[in-house]
Amino acid sequence: MKKQHYVKNNKFIIKYNDKEYIIPKPFTNCYFGAEPTKEMTIGNRFNDEDHQQYAKLPAFAVAIYDTIIGAEQTEDYNTMQKGLTWFQKNFVDEYYTLLD
Repeated sequence: MKKQHYVKNNKFIIKYNDKEYIIPKPFTNCYFGAEPTKEMTIGNRFNDEDHQQYAKLPAFAVAIYDTIIGAEQTEDYNTMQKGLTWFQKNFVDEYYTLLD
């Protein structure tokens, strides 16, 4: 199995679906699990009986998503905005499903 993540030019990079994703600080401190590219299905936190939305994401993106939600809850808006910006750039459709 090929290595899924590495450091290049002092940047933390994860390779997923033939694309390289640069993981910015502070998200380099996230725990991405034993398989950072394992796909997971995440539901929109505002789902209800009448409106259901889901997105499939790799584990590393789920960790960043969880950090965004935690940052919002603790009013760490700087970290939250960094995460939102990263999602808007790297997972556009999933951003609109989960975070917009």
